[in-house]
Amino acid sequence: QVQLEESGGGLVRPGGSLRLSCAASGSIFSVLAMGWYRQAPGKERDPVATLIFGGSTTYSDFVKGRFSISRDNAQNTVYLQMNSLKPEDTAVYYCYLQVPTRPYRYWGQGTQVTVSS
Repeated sequence: QVQLEESGGGLVRPGGSLRLSCAASGSIFSVLAMGWYRQAPGKERDPVATLIFGGSTTYSDFVKGRFSISRDNAQNTVYLQMNSLKPEDTAVYYCYLQVPTRPYRYWGQGTQVTVSS
């Protein structure tokens, strides 16, 4: 079993920054990617950023140039640095870990990010 623990969410003013962390633990044998989704109230869960292990990173258009995803290999932790935050970035942010076998994707419990003055 795999567990993902997110941290770093909170309340921030527009233009501010936050860094989210996602620590993976448990029976981790082969990881294809880790990344972040977000879900605002009344909306679907949307992809934010993906880090493909041994490969590239991808970002959704609405965060390009503002958010950055990175990884600490030694601690199986992925980070999401969020700069120039906007009120529309307010959402619950979910970390995921992609593996090549069922269940294919594990999810964290989510961390709330609120951008408001």
